[in-house]
Amino acid sequence: MIGTEGSRLGARAARRLAELGCCEIAEGLSEAEFARIEREYGIEFAEDHRAFLAAGLPVRQPWQAGQTWENPWPDWRNGDPAALREHLDWPVDRLLSDVQHGHWRTSWGERPSDPVEAVERARLRLADAPQMVPVYAHRFLPAGRGTFGHPVLSMWGSDIIHYGSDLADYINQEFQEPRPERIRELQPQATVLFWRDYL
Repeated sequence: MIGTEGSRLGARAARRLAELGCCEIAEGLSEAEFARIEREYGIEFAEDHRAFLAAGLPVRQPWQAGQTWENPWPDWRNGDPAALREHLDWPVDRLLSDVQHGHWRTSWGERPSDPVEAVERARLRLADAPQMVPVYAHRFLPAGRGTFGHPVLSMWGSDIIHYGSDLADYINQEFQEPRPERIRELQPQATVLFWRDYL
């Protein structure tokens, strides 16, 4: 059962996406589908993300030049399991790629001179990092049953930014044209451990 606040936030985001008419939306995921997905992929959707996908499953977006994914919406119902796994692994894999090419946080200690060893040391650090769940392309929310209201993060290796103060704000920031102006004093504060250190 979805908590009241998380449910309202997810439903508001789903309504806004439908109003914007920017993608095809299929019937929302059922409780049985959520159980299967969470079991198969070892994740737990945040409450607002869960409510969003229960209200309607975005399945297709018109392809645009330069897109990394053929379909940026993860198709949790009928998507290729390997593609879904790759999408789930994106934040870690991209960050490890950056480490291989020289990225290193001083808080991790001294960087090994061997890039392979540096990647392995970073992989150990990432083993405890919270799981991120794709919302759309390289936009992610932290996993976590019982949580909601996290900022949506745009994650491209070590380049991580806020892309919405919560899921409903994210939908406007990503799909509304022109994009709404953001008030500097109201910049979101990332709450997810490890990843927030990159903001």
